[in-house]
Amino acid sequence: MISKNHSNRLAHNWLVYNIGDQFLEKFIPLFKGTLYDLGAGESPYKNFFLQHVQQYIAVDWVGSFHATQADIAADLNQPLPIESEVADTIISLSVMEHLCEPQTMLNEANRILKPGGRIILQIPWQWWIHEAPYDFFRYTPYGLKYLLEKANFVDIVIEPQAGFFTTLVLKWNYFTNRFVRGPKTLRWVIKSCLLPFWYLGQKSAPILDKLDHNWELETSGYFVTARKLGL
Repeated sequence: MISKNHSNRLAHNWLVYNIGDQFLEKFIPLFKGTLYDLGAGESPYKNFFLQHVQQYIAVDWVGSFHATQADIAADLNQPLPIESEVADTIISLSVMEHLCEPQTMLNEANRILKPGGRIILQIPWQWWIHEAPYDFFRYTPYGLKYLLEKANFVDIVIEPQAGFFTTLVLKWNYFTNRFVRGPKTLRWVIKSCLLPFWYLGQKSAPILDKLDHNWELETSGYFVTARKLGL
């Protein structure tokens, strides 16, 4: 288990964390040396990464909505106060949509990576507006490829993280979760009514996704890997 939310079957969104965990486990061979987590937030995956790298460095800005404990305070929309070619790996999860200057972040990521270093990104696509007003963009695979190539990355692989049915179920769950309001007893009653639908939807959606033969058209988001030119 990577994230603490992975096993919370009473949540409306445990499937999101399940999917993320599966991708991070798949990318374990890419985690090496010194890892910089750009937009680390509360660094929920720090302990996981430290099982596979020698050093973990969290980077985030002081105005974050999260209780960050960043090792380096920096605005990812600006040049980073980090020396060039010091990172073996860069990770950035659910961050790019919050950047008003995403190209700057990718350019800087390429600069601080060592030759041959890898970047791993997660980017929402069919997702609700969150952390407003700092929610600026949604990216197609073509837009992601363009931005990464412009930042001089190569070996770009963009993978949809789910199909139509998972996307539909998650959007429904997030929407209905907004109705869990009011006094504690009322919230408990509303959530108790919704829980069976949340659970069954999240259990069945990955199975139904097998009917979707082109996930990238209606996916909830993408995972991306790319490499800096070099070794």
